[in-house]
Amino acid sequence: MYPPSRKDFISLTLSDPHSHSYNNGKHRRQSCWRKWKQLSRLQRSLILFLLALLLIFGLLSYPSITKQWGGLPEREDWLELNDRELIPLGVKPVLGPDADKPPAPVAGPHVGDAVGPDPVLEPRGPNIPILPKPPIKKKSFQNKRGPPSLQKNGSISDTGGREKQEQEVVEDEDKEKKIVSWRGAMIEPDQATELPPSANDKEAAALPAKPANTISLEVSTGKVDRLEAVREAFRHAWKGYKDHAWGHDELKPISKSFGEWFGLGLTLIDSLDTMWILGLKEEFGEARTWVEKELSFSKNVDVNLFETTIRVLGGLLSTYHLTGDQLFLDKAKDLGSRLMPAFKTPSKIPFSDVNIGKGTAHPPRWTSDSTLAEVTSIQLEFRELSRITQEPQYQDVVNEVMKLVHRLPGKHDGLVPMFINTNSGQFTHKGVFTLGARADSYYEYLLKQWIQGGKTEDDLLEDYLQAVEGVKKHLVKQTGPSGLTFVGELSHNRFNAKMDHLVCFLPGTLALGAHNNLPGDHMDLAVQLMETCHQMYTQMETGLSPEIAHFNLQTSDGHDVVVKPADRHNLLRPETVESLFYMYRFTKDTKYRDWGWEILQNFNKYTKVPGGGYTSINNVRDPVNPGPRDKMESFFLGETLKYLYLLFSDDTELLSLDKYVFNTEAHPLPIWPSPPK
Repeated sequence: MYPPSRKDFISLTLSDPHSHSYNNGKHRRQSCWRKWKQLSRLQRSLILFLLALLLIFGLLSYPSITKQWGGLPEREDWLELNDRELIPLGVKPVLGPDADKPPAPVAGPHVGDAVGPDPVLEPRGPNIPILPKPPIKKKSFQNKRGPPSLQKNGSISDTGGREKQEQEVVEDEDKEKKIVSWRGAMIEPDQATELPPSANDKEAAALPAKPANTISLEVSTGKVDRLEAVREAFRHAWKGYKDHAWGHDELKPISKSFGEWFGLGLTLIDSLDTMWILGLKEEFGEARTWVEKELSFSKNVDVNLFETTIRVLGGLLSTYHLTGDQLFLDKAKDLGSRLMPAFKTPSKIPFSDVNIGKGTAHPPRWTSDSTLAEVTSIQLEFRELSRITQEPQYQDVVNEVMKLVHRLPGKHDGLVPMFINTNSGQFTHKGVFTLGARADSYYEYLLKQWIQGGKTEDDLLEDYLQAVEGVKKHLVKQTGPSGLTFVGELSHNRFNAKMDHLVCFLPGTLALGAHNNLPGDHMDLAVQLMETCHQMYTQMETGLSPEIAHFNLQTSDGHDVVVKPADRHNLLRPETVESLFYMYRFTKDTKYRDWGWEILQNFNKYTKVPGGGYTSINNVRDPVNPGPRDKMESFFLGETLKYLYLLFSDDTELLSLDKYVFNTEAHPLPIWPSPPK
């Protein structure tokens, strides 16, 4: 059927009985029709053309008119409006079962009474989880996929995440294959592929990146008790763990269940010193009772040497030092002795896995390699265990590893490959250099061992200084649009402008070195990299960083930070807030506190689960549906919230950085007294 002619259309319109009073207007319509026919064809065409323009203009204007003159707001908008009436600008609570409960200030060891007025109350309202509304688009600044796979053939993928151990493919209870990643992150295989862009993705590609640092200045005036806000976040996370995952390794807050990795209560032990520092006496007491009555290492289970050392051994040692409670030292000694079989290798480079019940150790099934971060990031803990037990074997085995790595060929101006063979003791996969996954904490522990030991071990300092120079020479670049400084990767002399969120540990480490009288330009680089890590948050629509960012080297008006679809997840990682803590301690610049406060608010806005717990999310670029992953990593309580609390605390003697050194899981260990000269 063809569309009607213009004459037919006009006739139909004028004869429509529903348009006017039909009987009374008939004569009037006929008169109008005669006048219309008397017009020339040019006049009629001009009138019709003008009418068509008015129609098109009206259609184009319709969305904006309805948006401005629409009726009553949606129910969610009404609730958000009420939220704004109840709380200061910049604080966005999540409604849930605990919305009616005001947080109670807690005083703890080394922590005075909470300062400032009463803490912010979450708004009262129906206990219904509300999806966050999309943020208002603002003008941008001009200026992970899963962790790396170690294939059976030993090839390295370019998809790193900061899990500092090799991945292992396992079958879960539903027989669905998942990848157990470093730091325990479960990365679904189908999330490691390039996905077609969603409508939000296409919009984000077309529009400037949204800056997230638009928090009202009111949050910086002391009107909000930030320390209490961190305590409340911890209580909320702990409630979920206590209710649904007590004694297990990790909470699954969406399904209200738990995940098991080693069966050692990882979240509970990782959180012990955090609870003590935050002054949460009741929660700490419950956890201590579990450690005393339930924690046992005499079980037939394979554990990862690195992860167990930094989380469990480190957590027990730090809690012993903070509390003086012999229980935690006894447990640490028991565990340390059970991890020693890992070092019985031909090269003295330890195996990655230990059966703590059988006293046996082995490499992964598909390779005899260990990752460099694994074998060089256990030293702080084993050295401290020897010092307090007066049993030298723990320090001896880890010092031997550092001596071997110190003299190995295959380094590139202090930069080290990511893998080392447990049989030969030699680097493998040479030519690939990164400060991200598989290598990051090697550089961190060079400096921290030197500090821990009273600054007497010259080889450690030499390796650290040489590595920083190698980073500056080969890995540091600036973006084209705004000149942001970032640390990329080198693969067989080819530069890749890719930076894991894990690399955001580096500003804090550089600042710590500068504080200990290392070159001043280390601090200059720390300041620049801290800004870049901040931008990795603010340029995302949720205000939360992706797991991996790529940077634009082209001089253009484009974006500095580019995020691939498979890299958009956020695992509640601590590295940026860790560095913010160091930067604030050494500079007293309050902007670092404000940046940390923004991050905490965005965690509350997009990852807080009603009823208890926080979840990692799949898409930091989609504030409407960030895609909860149903997993709360133990390091969210052990590291992220701890560093946020220390960042906001005015007590510089609370874990003074001249008295304590933090392991890579944020567990503080004492700096040894300098030997007499």
